[in-house]
Amino acid sequence: MPLPEFNELGDLPEGRHIASLEEVITRFGTGLPRRRMATEVLCQISTLAVGTGHLDRMVIFGSYVSNKPEPNDVDVILVMQSTFSIDMCPRESLLLFDHARADEELGASIFWIRPDMLLGESLEQFLTHWEQKRDGYRRGIVEISS
Repeated sequence: MPLPEFNELGDLPEGRHIASLEEVITRFGTGLPRRRMATEVLCQISTLAVGTGHLDRMVIFGSYVSNKPEPNDVDVILVMQSTFSIDMCPRESLLLFDHARADEELGASIFWIRPDMLLGESLEQFLTHWEQKRDGYRRGIVEISS
């Protein structure tokens, strides 16, 4: 199913929308230089995350998956398998698991989690939290399908 149209606020409708990385790039990856650069960063994040061998899910939220011509950055949640350990992570992928370093070196806001790290909420509840903007409004987020 294709990604839905934007709502009146320029966001995807509330909920989690499933799409391939190729569909995301086709829909959000062109336009002004800042958006194209954000797309390159997203592709790099995907490659590095897959390279760990422990990526379970990747979720994209924020201005990148909106109609904003020049998104601020790429906002990503990496859901890692319970077998993931930073100690066994390939050296080139380590920056994905250091929020400040990813922001500085990639210009991306990356959050990561393993389901066993959650206390008192399910993974679905955790991901749903990211649909809410700072002003309380709910927007759509995109989960990359394999």
